Amino acid sequence: MIKNLLYTFKAAPDRVRKSLLLELLQGILIAIPTGFLLLVIEELFSPAPDLQRLWTYVIIMTVLLLLQLFLATKNIVASNLMTYTLSTNLRIRLGQHLQKLSMGTYKQRDPGDIAAVALQDVANFEIIFGHTIGALLGAVFTTIILSVFLLVMDWRMALILLAALPLSWGMIRMADLLIVKEGKKHIQARNETGARFLEYVQGIRHIKSYGLTGSRFASLEKALNDFRKASIRTEAIPGPFLLTVAIFFELFFLAMVYLGMLRLAGGGLSGSTLIAFLILGYRLYEPLKIIMMDYVLLRYMNISLGRVLELLFVPAQTAGSKRVPEKFDISFEQVHFSYDDQNPVLQDVSFSLPEKSMLALVGPSGSGKTTITSLIARFWEANAGAVKIGGIDVKEMSPDTIYELISEVFQDVYLFDDTIYNNIRFGRMDASEEEILAAAEKAMVLDFSFEMPEGLQTRTGEGGNRLSGGQKQRISIARALLKNAPIILLDEATASLDPENEIYIQQAIQELVKEKTVVVIAHKLATIQKANAILVLNSGQVLQYGTHEALIRRDGLYRRLWDIQQLAGGWSV
Repeated sequence: MIKNLLYTFKAAPDRVRKSLLLELLQGILIAIPTGFLLLVIEELFSPAPDLQRLWTYVIIMTVLLLLQLFLATKNIVASNLMTYTLSTNLRIRLGQHLQKLSMGTYKQRDPGDIAAVALQDVANFEIIFGHTIGALLGAVFTTIILSVFLLVMDWRMALILLAALPLSWGMIRMADLLIVKEGKKHIQARNETGARFLEYVQGIRHIKSYGLTGSRFASLEKALNDFRKASIRTEAIPGPFLLTVAIFFELFFLAMVYLGMLRLAGGGLSGSTLIAFLILGYRLYEPLKIIMMDYVLLRYMNISLGRVLELLFVPAQTAGSKRVPEKFDISFEQVHFSYDDQNPVLQDVSFSLPEKSMLALVGPSGSGKTTITSLIARFWEANAGAVKIGGIDVKEMSPDTIYELISEVFQDVYLFDDTIYNNIRFGRMDASEEEILAAAEKAMVLDFSFEMPEGLQTRTGEGGNRLSGGQKQRISIARALLKNAPIILLDEATASLDPENEIYIQQAIQELVKEKTVVVIAHKLATIQKANAILVLNSGQVLQYGTHEALIRRDGLYRRLWDIQQLAGGWSV
């Protein structure tokens, strides 16, 4: 836990130092009045109490109380600033790190688990650390100072009180081990609940349409019940050990009282000292109880913090060099690739695409078309062979350089819950208003946005759920136009559109691909007849390569697909 916390503290060392100093000072100010309380008791039990001296002690204790209140106010502010600064920095670092991870990371891990790390695990750190670390440190300082006072007064009585600590620590360690074990199960159950709930909400339309509401809710209900049971176990199983610690405290306090009574009867202890121990002895255990409870909470927090740091330490894509290609031709040289190191997706794929020309990728589902575009964008990295842009292997270029060279328009468009204007601006954040409007006009976004009450300032909703598929596609193309990258990757943007929207999108794409190097995944072969070259894939291998005219004259997969689509064009219901 200490290692994890120290790593986290590096994000805001000045705030951490300030908070720790204030905690130390506050702990001292809480304990010092105890020393004056001892002096007051001694004075009251003296043969002739000095009232002036007693009032002096009271005034000093009052001043110390006011100082303590002032310092406590400062400490609360400093502690919260430290906590929320650390958690903010953790989230920012996570966000920046996630951008640097390869797509393989996201395929190997559940996206819901990654979201839980960034949101819930950081929130666990934020809430527990913010509410326990101050109390824990204050309790530690107060316990040490009170122990010193008691040892000075009477070391025998003090040792009896402090003898509870080793036994208590053993019980706390047992509770600690159980918290770690059950805490991991609790987090797994929490993540499973989140995943099942998200699945249920996202698929509610299909669940209803197939009449599966009850059966699908059963899986969510089971996840919720498992989470309930895990929550109860996390709280209840360590409980008996913590209760045992509280019993130890009571027993050793009674042992101290018994010894004190014996020594008082035998004349080995003054009445004032016994009264002081009766008052302070119980106060000694109060911060220990805080330490006991907060330590257990911190151990649970450490599980969450460990998950955060584990994700932060997932290796990012190698940065590569700052080399920028002077040309934008694309070539694959004997490329092999698989997502799981078992089932090959691409096998010995080779082709070359000259600058400012169009290559169409054709083939059945699962043939490797989308994988080729992902390798060009370096979302994944080839297992063998080389993917080159302008003669430079993409592995030798930084991901940021590659992203600047490429614009993508996919069939499934994702829009952020923002305005149409800002979603277009996402293509190039430093673009002027004139450039954004020009891109919107070329992509025919203005045609439908001006019919909306707020025009380009209309919000699109999460994922663009307030717009039609054709409207989202035009915004996506406007983004790509604004970015003006030399390489365009198209994943059949018109595949699921009605004829009217298809015409609009085709016209917008014609504007987008002018003077660009274009790779298009084609499902409708009629849309790629003018491509400079067509690559026909099946089971990850290149079957045919050539122009539409050349391929249509040869018997093969392309011609069969063409004939099927021509035949399907005459179907009617």
